[in-house]
Amino acid sequence: MQHIEEEIKSLYKNWQSQEPTRIEKIPQAGSDRMYFVVIGKQNCIATYNINIAENATFIYFSKHFKSLNLNVPQVFCVNQEQTIYLQENVGNKCLLDELEQQGHAENIFELYKKSLQALAKIQILGDENLDYNKCITAKEFGKEAIMSDLLYFKYYFLDTLQYPYDKQQLLNDFEALSNYLNNVEQKYFMFRDFQSRNIMLQGETVNFIDFQGGMKGALQYDVASLLWQAKAQLSNEWKNNLLNYYIEQINTLLPQKVDEKKFKHQYNGYVLIRLLQVLGAYGFRGLFERKAHFLTSIPFGLNNLKEFLINNKLSIETPELEKVLAFITSGKIIEKFTPPQANETTKLKVTVNSFSYKVALPKDETENGGGFVFDMRGILNPGRFDDYKKLSGLDKSVQIFLEQQTQMNKFLNSIWDIIDITVEDYLARDFENLQINFGCTGGQHRSVYAAEQTARHLRNKYKLKVEANHTNKENWKK
Repeated sequence: MQHIEEEIKSLYKNWQSQEPTRIEKIPQAGSDRMYFVVIGKQNCIATYNINIAENATFIYFSKHFKSLNLNVPQVFCVNQEQTIYLQENVGNKCLLDELEQQGHAENIFELYKKSLQALAKIQILGDENLDYNKCITAKEFGKEAIMSDLLYFKYYFLDTLQYPYDKQQLLNDFEALSNYLNNVEQKYFMFRDFQSRNIMLQGETVNFIDFQGGMKGALQYDVASLLWQAKAQLSNEWKNNLLNYYIEQINTLLPQKVDEKKFKHQYNGYVLIRLLQVLGAYGFRGLFERKAHFLTSIPFGLNNLKEFLINNKLSIETPELEKVLAFITSGKIIEKFTPPQANETTKLKVTVNSFSYKVALPKDETENGGGFVFDMRGILNPGRFDDYKKLSGLDKSVQIFLEQQTQMNKFLNSIWDIIDITVEDYLARDFENLQINFGCTGGQHRSVYAAEQTARHLRNKYKLKVEANHTNKENWKK
Protein backbone atom coordinates (compact mmCIF):
# COMPACT_ATOMS: atom_id res chain seq x y z
CA MET A 1 0.00 0.00 0.00
CA GLN A 2 2.79 2.42 0.89
CA HIS A 3 4.52 2.03 -2.47
CA ILE A 4 1.24 2.83 -4.26
CA GLU A 5 0.86 6.04 -2.27
CA GLU A 6 4.45 6.97 -3.07
CA GLU A 7 3.77 6.50 -6.78
CA ILE A 8 0.63 8.65 -6.48
CA LYS A 9 2.68 11.36 -4.77
CA SER A 10 5.27 11.24 -7.56
CA LEU A 11 2.64 11.46 -10.30
CA TYR A 12 0.84 14.31 -8.50
CA LYS A 13 4.13 16.21 -8.09
CA ASN A 14 4.88 15.88 -11.81
CA TRP A 15 1.41 17.31 -12.50
CA GLN A 16 1.23 20.10 -9.92
CA SER A 17 4.95 20.70 -9.19
CA GLN A 18 4.40 19.94 -5.51
CA GLU A 19 3.42 16.94 -3.40
CA PRO A 20 -0.14 16.50 -2.11
CA THR A 21 -0.82 17.31 1.53
CA ARG A 22 -2.86 14.16 2.15
CA ILE A 23 -3.87 10.89 0.51
CA GLU A 24 -6.87 8.93 1.82
CA LYS A 25 -7.85 5.44 0.68
CA ILE A 26 -11.49 5.00 -0.35
CA PRO A 27 -13.04 1.67 0.77
CA GLN A 28 -13.14 -0.81 -2.11
CA ALA A 29 -16.43 -2.04 -3.55
CA GLY A 30 -16.79 -4.96 -5.94
CA SER A 31 -13.81 -4.36 -8.25
CA ASP A 32 -10.05 -4.79 -7.78
CA ARG A 33 -9.42 -1.11 -8.52
CA MET A 34 -8.19 1.07 -5.65
CA TYR A 35 -9.31 4.68 -5.30
CA PHE A 36 -7.70 7.44 -3.26
CA VAL A 37 -8.82 10.97 -2.43
CA VAL A 38 -5.81 13.22 -3.04
CA ILE A 39 -5.78 16.56 -1.21
CA GLY A 40 -3.42 19.31 -2.33
CA LYS A 41 -3.06 22.31 -4.62
CA GLN A 42 -5.85 20.75 -6.70
CA ASN A 43 -7.89 17.98 -5.18
CA CYS A 44 -8.48 14.88 -7.31
CA ILE A 45 -9.09 11.14 -7.28
CA ALA A 46 -6.25 8.69 -7.88
CA THR A 47 -7.04 5.29 -9.36
CA TYR A 48 -4.69 2.32 -9.08
CA ASN A 49 -5.39 -0.68 -11.27
CA ILE A 50 -3.01 -3.34 -12.59
CA ASN A 51 -5.43 -4.08 -15.46
CA ILE A 52 -3.78 -1.79 -18.00
CA ALA A 53 -6.30 -2.57 -20.77
CA GLU A 54 -9.17 -1.53 -18.51
CA ASN A 55 -7.35 1.69 -17.61
CA ALA A 56 -6.75 2.47 -21.27
CA THR A 57 -10.46 2.01 -22.06
CA PHE A 58 -11.60 4.26 -19.23
CA ILE A 59 -9.08 6.96 -20.13
CA TYR A 60 -10.06 6.86 -23.82
CA PHE A 61 -13.80 6.96 -23.05
CA SER A 62 -13.31 9.78 -20.54
CA LYS A 63 -11.32 11.94 -22.95
CA HIS A 64 -13.83 11.32 -25.75
CA PHE A 65 -16.87 12.16 -23.63
CA LYS A 66 -15.18 15.14 -21.97
CA SER A 67 -14.35 16.59 -25.39
CA LEU A 68 -18.12 16.62 -26.01
CA ASN A 69 -18.76 18.32 -22.66
CA LEU A 70 -20.58 15.29 -21.28
CA ASN A 71 -20.97 14.50 -17.56
CA VAL A 72 -17.82 12.49 -16.82
CA PRO A 73 -14.62 13.19 -14.86
CA GLN A 74 -11.61 14.58 -16.66
CA VAL A 75 -8.44 12.51 -16.57
CA PHE A 76 -5.56 14.83 -15.66
CA CYS A 77 -2.51 12.57 -16.02
CA VAL A 78 -1.34 8.96 -16.20
CA ASN A 79 1.87 7.34 -14.95
CA GLN A 80 4.33 5.76 -17.36
CA GLU A 81 3.27 2.21 -16.47
CA GLN A 82 -0.38 3.16 -17.02
CA THR A 83 -1.36 1.65 -13.66
CA ILE A 84 -2.24 4.96 -11.97
CA TYR A 85 -4.19 7.94 -13.23
CA LEU A 86 -5.44 11.12 -11.59
CA GLN A 87 -8.96 12.22 -12.39
CA GLU A 88 -11.37 14.96 -11.47
CA ASN A 89 -13.29 14.52 -8.22
CA VAL A 90 -16.91 14.74 -9.35
CA GLY A 91 -18.54 14.42 -5.94
CA ASN A 92 -18.35 12.57 -2.63
CA LYS A 93 -21.97 11.38 -2.65
CA CYS A 94 -23.72 9.13 -5.10
CA LEU A 95 -27.39 9.17 -6.04
CA LEU A 96 -28.06 6.04 -3.98
CA ASP A 97 -26.62 7.71 -0.86
CA GLU A 98 -28.96 10.65 -1.37
CA LEU A 99 -31.92 8.35 -2.02
CA GLU A 100 -31.27 6.36 1.16
CA GLN A 101 -30.93 9.55 3.17
CA GLN A 102 -33.94 11.44 1.83
CA GLY A 103 -36.23 8.67 0.61
CA HIS A 104 -38.40 9.04 -2.48
CA ALA A 105 -38.68 12.81 -2.22
CA GLU A 106 -39.48 15.18 -5.07
CA ASN A 107 -35.90 16.45 -5.38
CA ILE A 108 -34.68 12.85 -5.72
CA PHE A 109 -37.13 12.37 -8.59
CA GLU A 110 -35.62 15.48 -10.22
CA LEU A 111 -32.11 14.03 -9.80
CA TYR A 112 -33.26 10.88 -11.57
CA LYS A 113 -34.61 13.03 -14.41
CA LYS A 114 -31.27 14.85 -14.67
CA SER A 115 -29.48 11.51 -14.71
CA LEU A 116 -31.65 10.25 -17.57
CA GLN A 117 -31.21 13.47 -19.51
CA ALA A 118 -27.41 13.17 -19.15
CA LEU A 119 -27.60 9.45 -19.98
CA ALA A 120 -29.39 10.15 -23.27
CA LYS A 121 -26.60 12.57 -24.23
CA ILE A 122 -23.72 10.24 -23.37
CA GLN A 123 -25.43 7.39 -25.24
CA ILE A 124 -26.34 9.24 -28.42
CA LEU A 125 -23.90 12.16 -28.66
CA GLY A 126 -21.09 10.09 -27.16
CA ASP A 127 -21.59 7.38 -29.78
CA GLU A 128 -20.51 9.62 -32.65
CA ASN A 129 -16.91 8.87 -33.71
CA LEU A 130 -16.38 6.62 -30.66
CA ASP A 131 -13.86 3.88 -31.47
CA TYR A 132 -15.49 0.70 -30.15
CA ASN A 133 -12.26 -1.21 -30.84
CA LYS A 134 -11.13 0.30 -27.53
CA CYS A 135 -13.72 -1.73 -25.56
CA ILE A 136 -12.19 -4.14 -23.06
CA THR A 137 -14.48 -7.07 -23.92
CA ALA A 138 -17.07 -7.22 -26.69
CA LYS A 139 -17.54 -4.24 -28.99
CA GLU A 140 -21.31 -4.71 -28.93
CA PHE A 141 -23.96 -6.01 -26.57
CA GLY A 142 -25.45 -8.24 -29.22
CA LYS A 143 -26.90 -11.73 -29.33
CA GLU A 144 -23.82 -13.46 -27.89
CA ALA A 145 -23.55 -11.04 -24.97
CA ILE A 146 -27.27 -11.34 -24.20
CA MET A 147 -27.00 -15.15 -24.26
CA SER A 148 -23.95 -14.92 -22.00
CA ASP A 149 -25.94 -12.97 -19.39
CA LEU A 150 -28.76 -15.53 -19.53
CA LEU A 151 -26.31 -18.43 -19.09
CA TYR A 152 -24.64 -16.55 -16.21
CA PHE A 153 -28.02 -16.55 -14.46
CA LYS A 154 -28.56 -20.23 -15.31
CA TYR A 155 -25.22 -21.52 -14.04
CA TYR A 156 -24.71 -19.35 -10.95
CA PHE A 157 -28.25 -19.01 -9.67
CA LEU A 158 -30.87 -21.24 -11.26
CA ASP A 159 -28.79 -24.45 -11.24
CA THR A 160 -28.02 -24.06 -7.52
CA LEU A 161 -31.74 -24.55 -6.79
CA GLN A 162 -31.81 -27.99 -8.46
CA TYR A 163 -35.10 -27.27 -10.20
CA PRO A 164 -35.92 -30.00 -12.79
CA TYR A 165 -36.45 -27.82 -15.86
CA ASP A 166 -36.22 -28.87 -19.52
CA LYS A 167 -32.69 -27.74 -20.32
CA GLN A 168 -32.99 -27.83 -24.10
CA GLN A 169 -36.28 -25.96 -24.09
CA LEU A 170 -34.85 -23.32 -21.78
CA LEU A 171 -31.88 -22.86 -24.12
CA ASN A 172 -34.35 -22.53 -27.01
CA ASP A 173 -36.17 -19.81 -25.09
CA PHE A 174 -32.86 -18.06 -24.37
CA GLU A 175 -32.09 -18.21 -28.10
CA ALA A 176 -35.48 -16.73 -29.01
CA LEU A 177 -35.14 -13.94 -26.44
CA SER A 178 -31.59 -13.12 -27.56
CA ASN A 179 -32.69 -12.89 -31.19
CA TYR A 180 -35.65 -10.68 -30.31
CA LEU A 181 -33.64 -8.24 -28.19
CA ASN A 182 -30.74 -8.11 -30.64
CA ASN A 183 -33.15 -6.85 -33.29
CA VAL A 184 -33.39 -3.27 -32.05
CA GLU A 185 -33.33 -0.20 -34.26
CA GLN A 186 -31.41 2.11 -31.93
CA LYS A 187 -27.91 0.98 -30.91
CA TYR A 188 -25.64 3.58 -29.39
CA PHE A 189 -23.16 3.74 -26.49
CA MET A 190 -24.26 1.44 -23.67
CA PHE A 191 -22.91 2.20 -20.19
CA ARG A 192 -23.50 -1.45 -19.14
CA ASP A 193 -23.59 -0.79 -15.36
CA PHE A 194 -25.76 2.31 -15.16
CA GLN A 195 -26.96 2.37 -11.55
CA SER A 196 -27.37 4.98 -8.83
CA ARG A 197 -24.01 4.03 -7.22
CA ASN A 198 -22.25 5.21 -10.37
CA ILE A 199 -23.99 8.59 -10.48
CA MET A 200 -22.05 11.14 -8.43
CA LEU A 201 -23.55 14.40 -7.23
CA GLN A 202 -21.97 17.85 -7.17
CA GLY A 203 -24.76 19.98 -5.80
CA GLU A 204 -27.52 19.55 -8.36
CA THR A 205 -25.18 18.33 -11.10
CA VAL A 206 -24.91 14.62 -11.92
CA ASN A 207 -21.72 12.95 -13.16
CA PHE A 208 -21.01 9.39 -14.26
CA ILE A 209 -18.18 7.08 -13.20
CA ASP A 210 -17.17 3.44 -13.85
CA PHE A 211 -18.16 3.34 -17.52
CA GLN A 212 -15.09 1.38 -18.67
CA GLY A 213 -17.29 -1.68 -19.34
CA GLY A 214 -19.23 0.24 -21.99
CA MET A 215 -19.92 -0.99 -25.52
CA LYS A 216 -22.38 -0.46 -28.34
CA GLY A 217 -25.86 -1.63 -27.45
CA ALA A 218 -29.57 -0.97 -27.12
CA LEU A 219 -30.66 2.31 -25.53
CA GLN A 220 -33.14 0.41 -23.35
CA TYR A 221 -30.55 -1.52 -21.33
CA ASP A 222 -29.11 1.38 -19.31
CA VAL A 223 -32.44 2.95 -18.41
CA ALA A 224 -33.68 -0.52 -17.38
CA SER A 225 -30.61 -0.92 -15.14
CA LEU A 226 -31.25 2.38 -13.38
CA LEU A 227 -35.01 2.21 -12.91
CA TRP A 228 -35.07 -1.44 -11.82
CA GLN A 229 -32.12 -1.33 -9.41
CA ALA A 230 -33.38 -3.49 -6.53
CA LYS A 231 -31.92 -1.40 -3.74
CA ALA A 232 -33.54 1.80 -5.04
CA GLN A 233 -37.06 0.32 -4.83
CA LEU A 234 -38.63 2.93 -7.11
CA SER A 235 -42.40 2.88 -7.31
CA ASN A 236 -44.14 1.81 -10.52
CA GLU A 237 -45.38 5.38 -10.92
CA TRP A 238 -41.81 6.70 -10.78
CA LYS A 239 -40.56 4.02 -13.18
CA ASN A 240 -43.28 4.75 -15.73
CA ASN A 241 -42.94 8.53 -15.52
CA LEU A 242 -39.15 8.38 -15.71
CA LEU A 243 -39.23 6.02 -18.68
CA ASN A 244 -41.57 8.40 -20.52
CA TYR A 245 -39.27 11.31 -19.67
CA TYR A 246 -36.26 9.37 -20.99
CA ILE A 247 -38.07 8.67 -24.27
CA GLU A 248 -38.77 12.39 -24.60
CA GLN A 249 -35.06 13.10 -24.13
CA ILE A 250 -33.80 10.61 -26.71
CA ASN A 251 -36.40 11.85 -29.20
CA THR A 252 -34.81 15.30 -29.07
CA LEU A 253 -31.42 13.78 -29.98
CA LEU A 254 -32.24 11.00 -32.45
CA PRO A 255 -32.59 11.73 -36.18
CA GLN A 256 -35.99 10.00 -36.09
CA LYS A 257 -38.35 9.52 -33.15
CA VAL A 258 -38.67 6.01 -31.75
CA ASP A 259 -41.73 3.81 -32.12
CA GLU A 260 -42.79 4.16 -28.49
CA LYS A 261 -44.84 0.96 -28.33
CA LYS A 262 -42.06 -1.18 -29.81
CA PHE A 263 -39.43 0.59 -27.70
CA LYS A 264 -41.31 -0.22 -24.48
CA HIS A 265 -41.89 -3.85 -25.46
CA GLN A 266 -38.17 -4.33 -26.01
CA TYR A 267 -37.43 -2.30 -22.88
CA ASN A 268 -39.35 -4.95 -20.89
CA GLY A 269 -37.09 -7.61 -22.39
CA TYR A 270 -33.99 -5.70 -21.36
CA VAL A 271 -35.38 -5.21 -17.85
CA LEU A 272 -35.71 -8.98 -17.59
CA ILE A 273 -32.18 -9.54 -18.95
CA ARG A 274 -30.77 -7.09 -16.40
CA LEU A 275 -32.70 -8.60 -13.47
CA LEU A 276 -31.50 -12.10 -14.37
CA GLN A 277 -27.90 -10.92 -14.84
CA VAL A 278 -28.02 -9.33 -11.38
CA LEU A 279 -29.31 -12.59 -9.86
CA GLY A 280 -26.43 -14.38 -11.57
CA ALA A 281 -24.00 -11.92 -9.97
CA TYR A 282 -25.63 -12.36 -6.55
CA GLY A 283 -25.40 -16.12 -6.98
CA PHE A 284 -21.75 -16.07 -8.02
CA ARG A 285 -20.62 -13.62 -5.33
CA GLY A 286 -22.93 -14.97 -2.64
CA LEU A 287 -23.50 -18.70 -3.19
CA PHE A 288 -20.08 -19.49 -4.65
CA GLU A 289 -17.74 -16.89 -3.14
CA ARG A 290 -19.78 -16.78 0.11
CA LYS A 291 -19.79 -12.98 0.36
CA ALA A 292 -22.41 -12.05 2.93
CA HIS A 293 -23.52 -8.79 1.28
CA PHE A 294 -24.48 -10.59 -1.93
CA LEU A 295 -26.27 -13.39 -0.09
CA THR A 296 -28.47 -10.88 1.72
CA SER A 297 -29.16 -9.13 -1.61
CA ILE A 298 -30.76 -12.23 -3.18
CA PRO A 299 -34.26 -11.67 -1.65
CA PHE A 300 -34.24 -8.08 -2.96
CA GLY A 301 -33.37 -9.34 -6.44
CA LEU A 302 -36.08 -12.01 -6.35
CA ASN A 303 -38.78 -9.63 -5.11
CA ASN A 304 -37.76 -7.13 -7.77
CA LEU A 305 -38.13 -9.83 -10.44
CA LYS A 306 -41.48 -10.92 -8.98
CA GLU A 307 -42.83 -7.36 -9.17
CA PHE A 308 -41.70 -7.09 -12.78
CA LEU A 309 -43.42 -10.36 -13.76
CA ILE A 310 -46.70 -9.35 -12.08
CA ASN A 311 -46.92 -6.09 -14.01
CA ASN A 312 -45.24 -6.87 -17.33
CA LYS A 313 -45.18 -9.48 -20.08
CA LEU A 314 -42.74 -10.23 -22.88
CA SER A 315 -43.87 -9.87 -26.49
CA ILE A 316 -42.58 -13.32 -27.42
CA GLU A 317 -43.43 -16.81 -26.17
CA THR A 318 -40.88 -18.36 -23.81
CA PRO A 319 -42.82 -21.14 -22.04
CA GLU A 320 -39.95 -22.89 -20.23
CA LEU A 321 -38.42 -19.61 -19.09
CA GLU A 322 -41.82 -18.57 -17.74
CA LYS A 323 -42.01 -21.79 -15.69
CA VAL A 324 -38.51 -21.21 -14.33
CA LEU A 325 -39.27 -17.59 -13.39
CA ALA A 326 -42.52 -18.60 -11.68
CA PHE A 327 -40.56 -21.13 -9.62
CA ILE A 328 -37.73 -18.84 -8.51
CA THR A 329 -40.15 -16.04 -7.54
CA SER A 330 -42.39 -18.39 -5.54
CA GLY A 331 -42.82 -17.78 -1.84
CA LYS A 332 -40.89 -20.96 -1.08
CA ILE A 333 -37.73 -19.82 -2.86
CA ILE A 334 -37.87 -16.22 -1.64
CA GLU A 335 -38.37 -17.49 1.92
CA LYS A 336 -35.36 -19.80 1.50
CA PHE A 337 -33.08 -16.81 0.95
CA THR A 338 -34.79 -14.44 3.42
CA PRO A 339 -33.24 -14.58 6.90
CA PRO A 340 -35.51 -14.24 9.96
CA GLN A 341 -35.76 -10.68 11.24
CA ALA A 342 -35.88 -9.45 14.82
CA ASN A 343 -38.91 -7.39 15.84
CA GLU A 344 -40.23 -5.58 18.92
CA THR A 345 -40.97 -8.89 20.70
CA THR A 346 -37.57 -10.48 20.00
CA LYS A 347 -35.71 -11.26 23.22
CA LEU A 348 -32.34 -12.20 21.74
CA LYS A 349 -29.46 -9.88 22.54
CA VAL A 350 -26.05 -10.59 21.04
CA THR A 351 -22.83 -9.42 22.70
CA VAL A 352 -19.69 -9.34 20.57
CA ASN A 353 -16.37 -8.89 22.38
CA SER A 354 -12.76 -8.40 21.37
CA PHE A 355 -10.14 -9.52 23.88
CA SER A 356 -6.42 -10.14 24.38
CA TYR A 357 -5.15 -13.66 24.96
CA LYS A 358 -2.49 -12.08 27.20
CA VAL A 359 -5.25 -10.95 29.57
CA ALA A 360 -8.38 -13.09 29.83
CA LEU A 361 -11.34 -14.53 28.00
CA PRO A 362 -14.49 -12.42 28.58
CA LYS A 363 -16.89 -13.93 31.11
CA ASP A 364 -20.47 -14.72 30.18
CA GLU A 365 -22.73 -13.90 33.13
CA THR A 366 -25.95 -14.78 31.31
CA GLU A 367 -28.08 -17.76 32.27
CA ASN A 368 -27.42 -20.02 29.30
CA GLY A 369 -23.70 -19.21 28.82
CA GLY A 370 -21.94 -20.84 25.88
CA GLY A 371 -21.41 -18.92 22.64
CA PHE A 372 -18.33 -18.68 20.43
CA VAL A 373 -14.61 -17.94 20.80
CA PHE A 374 -12.57 -17.31 17.64
CA ASP A 375 -8.78 -17.04 17.55
CA MET A 376 -7.67 -14.27 15.17
CA ARG A 377 -3.93 -14.90 15.54
CA GLY A 378 -3.75 -16.71 12.21
CA ILE A 379 -4.37 -13.37 10.48
CA LEU A 380 -1.37 -11.12 9.77
CA ASN A 381 -1.10 -8.59 12.61
CA PRO A 382 -1.08 -4.89 11.59
CA GLY A 383 0.47 -4.18 15.01
CA ARG A 384 3.78 -5.50 13.68
CA PHE A 385 4.12 -2.44 11.47
CA ASP A 386 5.08 0.99 12.79
CA ASP A 387 2.30 2.75 10.86
CA TYR A 388 -0.39 0.81 12.74
CA LYS A 389 1.10 0.04 16.18
CA LYS A 390 -0.66 2.92 17.92
CA LEU A 391 -3.89 2.53 15.98
CA SER A 392 -6.70 -0.01 16.42
CA GLY A 393 -9.23 -1.99 14.42
CA LEU A 394 -11.51 1.05 14.69
CA ASP A 395 -9.17 3.11 12.46
CA LYS A 396 -9.77 3.21 8.71
CA SER A 397 -6.14 2.58 7.71
CA VAL A 398 -6.03 -0.58 9.85
CA GLN A 399 -9.33 -1.74 8.35
CA ILE A 400 -7.99 -1.23 4.83
CA PHE A 401 -4.83 -3.17 5.70
CA LEU A 402 -6.84 -6.11 7.07
CA GLU A 403 -9.22 -6.13 4.10
CA GLN A 404 -6.55 -5.91 1.42
CA GLN A 405 -3.35 -7.35 2.88
CA THR A 406 -4.71 -10.35 4.83
CA GLN A 407 -7.26 -13.16 4.54
CA MET A 408 -9.58 -11.43 7.00
CA ASN A 409 -12.57 -11.28 4.62
CA LYS A 410 -12.37 -15.00 3.85
CA PHE A 411 -11.95 -15.78 7.55
CA LEU A 412 -14.98 -13.72 8.60
CA ASN A 413 -17.22 -15.06 5.85
CA SER A 414 -16.50 -18.57 7.12
CA ILE A 415 -17.23 -17.53 10.69
CA TRP A 416 -20.51 -15.88 9.72
CA ASP A 417 -21.67 -19.11 8.06
CA ILE A 418 -21.30 -20.81 11.48
CA ILE A 419 -22.68 -17.97 13.60
CA ASP A 420 -25.74 -17.47 11.39
CA ILE A 421 -26.89 -21.06 11.99
CA THR A 422 -26.94 -20.47 15.74
CA VAL A 423 -28.51 -17.01 15.50
CA GLU A 424 -31.40 -18.31 13.39
CA ASP A 425 -31.91 -21.24 15.77
CA TYR A 426 -31.85 -18.92 18.81
CA LEU A 427 -34.38 -16.61 17.16
CA ALA A 428 -36.70 -19.53 16.46
CA ARG A 429 -36.39 -20.85 20.01
CA ASP A 430 -36.76 -17.41 21.61
CA PHE A 431 -33.37 -17.50 23.39
CA GLU A 432 -32.32 -14.32 25.16
CA ASN A 433 -28.51 -14.15 24.93
CA LEU A 434 -25.58 -15.10 22.71
CA GLN A 435 -21.95 -14.12 23.26
CA ILE A 436 -19.36 -14.07 20.45
CA ASN A 437 -15.70 -13.45 21.28
CA PHE A 438 -12.75 -12.62 19.05
CA GLY A 439 -9.26 -12.81 20.53
CA CYS A 440 -5.83 -11.79 19.28
CA THR A 441 -2.47 -11.04 20.89
CA GLY A 442 -3.16 -7.52 22.10
CA GLY A 443 -6.92 -7.26 21.58
CA GLN A 444 -6.34 -4.06 19.60
CA HIS A 445 -6.33 -4.68 15.85
CA ARG A 446 -7.56 -7.99 14.41
CA SER A 447 -10.05 -8.90 17.12
CA VAL A 448 -11.45 -5.36 17.27
CA TYR A 449 -12.02 -5.29 13.51
CA ALA A 450 -13.62 -8.76 13.56
CA ALA A 451 -15.94 -7.82 16.43
CA GLU A 452 -17.09 -4.59 14.78
CA GLN A 453 -17.71 -6.22 11.40
CA THR A 454 -19.58 -9.15 12.96
CA ALA A 455 -21.81 -6.79 14.95
CA ARG A 456 -22.53 -4.88 11.74
CA HIS A 457 -23.28 -8.11 9.87
CA LEU A 458 -25.80 -9.27 12.48
CA ARG A 459 -27.53 -5.88 12.69
CA ASN A 460 -27.86 -5.67 8.90
CA LYS A 461 -28.93 -9.24 8.27
CA TYR A 462 -31.20 -9.94 11.25
CA LYS A 463 -32.01 -6.43 12.60
CA LEU A 464 -30.77 -7.64 15.98
CA LYS A 465 -29.75 -5.73 19.06
CA VAL A 466 -25.99 -6.17 19.13
CA GLU A 467 -23.55 -4.77 21.67
CA ALA A 468 -19.88 -4.56 20.69
CA ASN A 469 -17.30 -4.36 23.52
CA HIS A 470 -13.52 -4.07 23.36
CA THR A 471 -12.39 -5.50 26.67
CA ASN A 472 -8.69 -4.61 26.43
CA LYS A 473 -9.18 -0.99 25.28
CA GLU A 474 -7.52 0.45 28.39
CA ASN A 475 -4.27 -1.35 27.52
CA TRP A 476 -4.10 -0.35 23.85
CA LYS A 477 -0.81 1.18 22.71
CA LYS A 478 -1.46 4.86 22.03
